This record gives sequence, structure tokens and C-alpha cells, in this order.
Amino acid sequence: MTDEHDITEVGEREAHVHHRSIFENDDADPSTELVTVVAELKGVAQEELDPLYSWADSLVQDLYSSPPPAEAQAVVEFSYEGYRVTLYQDGHAVFTARSTSS
Repeated sequence: MTDEHDITEVGEREAHVHHRSIFENDDADPSTELVTVVAELKGVAQEELDPLYSWADSLVQDLYSSPPPAEAQAVVEFSYEGYRVTLYQDGHAVFTARSTSS
């Protein structure tokens, strides 16, 4: 799992953006990996996070277990635990957290 981090100005706020290359292990559960990443970013145990929404869990599972053709360039995006999560079918993921300071 690789990690890149940058801070981007969004309006009057900074957006902390984390880029990850994840879901590379075919045996790993994509939803569990996603929750693991968010827990790491927040610096908490996975058990402290709310469960992934059931509908989001299904979308994540489908995107990586039976992906559409590459030409579809499928993207799934939703909010979870204070992050805007953007998942691409090629395994790239972007986690954006906004700070409250301007």
C-alpha cells in the first residue's frame, strides 16, 4: 500500500488529501482495507470507527470483485468518518479530509 499526501486549498479551507494505491491483494476484503486506511489516517483502532455503510460496502465489493471493463473508468465516491473517499477501479484511492482551520 503506497501513500502520498498533499494539502490543497479548497475555498477558504485546506483539504488534506491522501492518495493510496490499495486493493492490490486479491485475497483481501476491499471494504476491510478501506476501513483500515481510514483508521490509520485518523490514528485510531478499526473498532472505534462506525461500520461501513451497507450500500457503500456493496459498491466497494462490486468495484473490485467483479469490476466493469477498464473502458468504463468506474469511480465510487462517498463520505465516511470525516473523509471524502474516492475509489477508482484501478485500485487508486483518494481520501480527503478538510481541516476546520482556514
